Formats: sequence, C-alpha cells, structure tokens
Amino acid sequence: MLLKICLKGRLHGSAKTKQSPGRSLVWLLLGLSLMGAIAYKQIRNYIDTPQALLVLGGALEREEFAAEFARNHPHLQIWVSGGSNQEYAEWVFSKAGIDLERVHLDYQAQDTVTNFTTLVDQLKSEGIESVYLITSDDHMRRAQVIGEIVLGSRGISFKPLPVPSGRSPEPIEKAIRDGARAILWLTTGHTGASFAPAYGEED
Repeated sequence: MLLKICLKGRLHGSAKTKQSPGRSLVWLLLGLSLMGAIAYKQIRNYIDTPQALLVLGGALEREEFAAEFARNHPHLQIWVSGGSNQEYAEWVFSKAGIDLERVHLDYQAQDTVTNFTTLVDQLKSEGIESVYLITSDDHMRRAQVIGEIVLGSRGISFKPLPVPSGRSPEPIEKAIRDGARAILWLTTGHTGASFAPAYGEED
C-alpha cells in the first residue's frame, strides 16, 4: 500500500512537471505579445505625423501655448475641449494670427475623461489618425493614460506636448481612477462622471 502511494505521488509530481513547460511557454508568449504591442504603440506614436492639436481645457496657458504652436504649424487643425469661453478663446487664437476656420471649440466635456470621449468619434470621422495632445505638465500623466485607452480605441495615436505649469505632478491615484473610468466607457459607454469631482476642481 505504501509503495502504491509513493508511486502515485511520484507519477503525480511528474505530471505537474510535464505541464510546467507548457504553462511557461504560454506566459512567455503572452509577455512577448504584450511587449510587442507596447513597442508597436510607442513606435507608431513616434512615427505618425499629427494632423491636429487636441487641447484639454482647464487652464488658460494651454490655449495660449496651443496658439503659439499652431502659428508655426499652419497645416494643423485645432480642437479645444472644455476650454475658456468662446470670446476669450477666439481672441487668443486671433491674436496669434490663427485663422479661426482652423479652430474648433467644443464645450461638451465635464472633466478630463470626457475631454476625450466627447471628441474621439468626431476626430475619427474627420480622418484624423494622430494628434498633438496639449495639457499642463502636472496633468499630462493622467491625460496620457486616458488617451491611450480612448484615442487608442479608435486607432488614433498622439504625441504629448506638456505646458509648463510650475505645479507638482498630480497624485497617481487620479490617473488610476480616470484610467478605470476610460475602460468603463470603452466597455459600457458610460464615463462614470459621478466618480469625479466637478469640472474645474481638479484641472
């Protein structure tokens, strides 16, 4: 009886040993696939030529920065999501010599997540495949997390253009929270806006 138990244990152990290489191979392939996807995304972000500026509202210096940048890049369309009031925004761009036909002001957004979700399909319908993403440097990490999910879901790449703010980077918890909200939007169509503070309190 003891011999049977020992033999059974050894056979059971051998079976486990035989399964391990297969499992290791699966994990290796998954890891390589993930690394390949990340590398592809980074290469594409580097290579793609942006066709537009996407400016996230919340600080006046973002629009001022965008106006100066757009003056040196006359081929770029400009999309401002949730920015300053129309009169001031148009004055900023006009002062920089920007034709207002290039400027698209959108006021649907309630927060950073909806800065992206309210415009992504319109950008896609305009044939835009790459944008410059403009926001304050302390806000950029969160914007990039959301952008990777929301813009990426429509095949739109982006290049970040951080605007100096003199402020410390936001807590990483905000990026995690809004990343989760972006995934919620991707899977359900809802942005989870009730989980975020009122617009303007955090941007």
